[in-house]
Amino acid sequence: MQRTAFMTVAEVAETLGISKSHAYKIVHRLNQELKDKGFITIAGRINRRYFNEKVCYGANITDREKEAN
Repeated sequence: MQRTAFMTVAEVAETLGISKSHAYKIVHRLNQELKDKGFITIAGRINRRYFNEKVCYGANITDREKEAN
């Protein structure tokens, strides 16, 4: 399976180990954040890089701690 720039709700649910209904809420919330920043979004899908960043897979914890200081 080819990895795309966008994750589906099913991928989000599997990655986080949650139900699809909860994954829909997370995708909706993240897409709203992106819309507020002026980005175009796709319902039911989330940008993989943004998702990983928001759930702490994009940067390691020590990098975030350095940025905070």
